[in-house]
Amino acid sequence: TSPTPDVQHTQSGLARKLSSGMSPRITLAIIFLIALLIGGNYTALKFALDHGTPMMITAFRTIVGGIFLMGFALAIGERLPQRRYDWISILIVSLCITTTSSLTLVMGVNKVTAGVGALLSSTMPLFTALLAFLILRERLRGLALVGLMMGLGGAALLSSPAIGGDTSPAGVGLLMIATSSWAFGTVMMKVRDVSRVSPVMFVAVQLFFSAVVLFPIAMVFEGLGDMDFGIGLAVPLFYASVPAMAISFALMATIVRQAPAAQAASPAYLIPVFGVVLAFLIRGEQLQLVEVAGGALVVLGVFLLSTANIREAA
Repeated sequence: TSPTPDVQHTQSGLARKLSSGMSPRITLAIIFLIALLIGGNYTALKFALDHGTPMMITAFRTIVGGIFLMGFALAIGERLPQRRYDWISILIVSLCITTTSSLTLVMGVNKVTAGVGALLSSTMPLFTALLAFLILRERLRGLALVGLMMGLGGAALLSSPAIGGDTSPAGVGLLMIATSSWAFGTVMMKVRDVSRVSPVMFVAVQLFFSAVVLFPIAMVFEGLGDMDFGIGLAVPLFYASVPAMAISFALMATIVRQAPAAQAASPAYLIPVFGVVLAFLIRGEQLQLVEVAGGALVVLGVFLLSTANIREAA
């Protein structure tokens, strides 16, 4: 539903447009954009980790992303949250997604291959669907359930050639924590009524909360001694902070308000697709037939899952 009149005055014109109903085509386009931005995150993090440590890189991601998004929010006329309830809601989501999930993601990517990381990230919608059923009583039926399973199967097929190599149980465990924390945070955005705060401001404050938690922890356990501050770190860190975190998470928060939690998590299925394509374009890795087939299944699964509520309404 659209925000009530007393809520609308706290949001900019852009925020009101994002909070109002979006067409199926726009929703699907945003899903693809989110997946594209996050799909390049693994490559960016690999480059960044060559010049820094996991905890400190995670902390700087939230600082850079938070400054960028807060500046943008204030520039378009957004206001800081006005209610204590909103601050608590943002804190809860922050601890789940941009704190716990982001930290364990970077630590996990440092220990596994890109294929394993992409595959484990694509399981996030399953965790979301399970938590949405337990907490929100949301159920997926018919083609939505088919799309859910098809997307997971396609992601597994897509990532199968890359599985193996330098993979550690610790890395797998960390990435499982990352995906489940991301899923829980997504469901919490449905549980808590955050309609008074625009998605842009919501994520901006969320990133600052995470920075306050992560930076002191990184200073205690890692410090700045192993950080190589130069162009080799700056470029991938900027991408991982702004497009892959600040912008994509703000778009994700917009999608969460438009669809059931399990369907809002569907961009995770497309991440392996774009990960493979970007690896081909940037690193010259060749696409195999099995990867093409897996990518096709993923795209079809996301389409079925993300448009299921629209078909039911029709």
